[in-house]
Amino acid sequence: MPIKVSPVHASLGARITGVDLSAPLSGADLQDIHQAWLEYIVLIFADQNLSDEAQLNFSLNFGSPPDRPIHSKGTQSDDQIHKSVMLVSNIRDDGKTIGSLPDGEMHFHTDGAYERDPYRYTMLHALEVPKRGGNTLFANMYKAYEMLPKFLKSKLADVDAKHGFYTGVDVSKKMRANLGISKYKGTAEHPVFICHEETGRTALYVNRLLTEALVGFTQSESTKVLSELFSYAERPEIIYEHVWSPGDFVVWDNRCANHARTDFGEGERRLLRRTTVQGTRPERATINNVN
Repeated sequence: MPIKVSPVHASLGARITGVDLSAPLSGADLQDIHQAWLEYIVLIFADQNLSDEAQLNFSLNFGSPPDRPIHSKGTQSDDQIHKSVMLVSNIRDDGKTIGSLPDGEMHFHTDGAYERDPYRYTMLHALEVPKRGGNTLFANMYKAYEMLPKFLKSKLADVDAKHGFYTGVDVSKKMRANLGISKYKGTAEHPVFICHEETGRTALYVNRLLTEALVGFTQSESTKVLSELFSYAERPEIIYEHVWSPGDFVVWDNRCANHARTDFGEGERRLLRRTTVQGTRPERATINNVN
């Protein structure tokens, strides 16, 4: 049965059928998946039954995992096949969460922006999901850039933004507590507009959860401009909302997509397994013809 690609939203996202990711994939299948990924940014594979090993093996087809623990506290790392595999869960065992980023909503972000070399891809496999809420929103950062007014493109063409570990301009103490974030971890500076190294397209690279400030701007001016950028990056027309079902395996390209999480009830259980593929330092896009 050949792989079928079916778009799920006008802006981004496609459902992939006709493939069992627990089995080895042919070179042709991997090429089809990669091409669909570049085109649609977010891919959804439903009804997948993946072990830790099978998920990691699929990830390895597209690059190397980070060579370090990711949110190691509470991820049962002694039982993991690789130290970068992460559980995203609010489930408690003797009062302690078995995973990371447990409760509540999360603002839009792109994984690893606080690192010098952010993640290229993120992959989530749904094991348990709430009856309501805990959905994931995906926003197309190519389209966000394209919608920006010319004066902003010109103003920010050579500007970098500073990103921190869940320390964005709109992150409250309550949100950090809900996510289990207590320690401040590194920062990195990246161009506001980046060039995707495979497609050559320009993407907006700021987000509400991790971006702290625009480099070289006063605090008040930085906050004002970032707020305007977020208004474009979070427009409803460029967002696809994924409502999870057990067995869903959703993968996305962090170079051109931001994602967020909706809130869910305290009594609900949520358990997903995450793998990532290491990326490289984002390159600045060349901004032409904006005058």
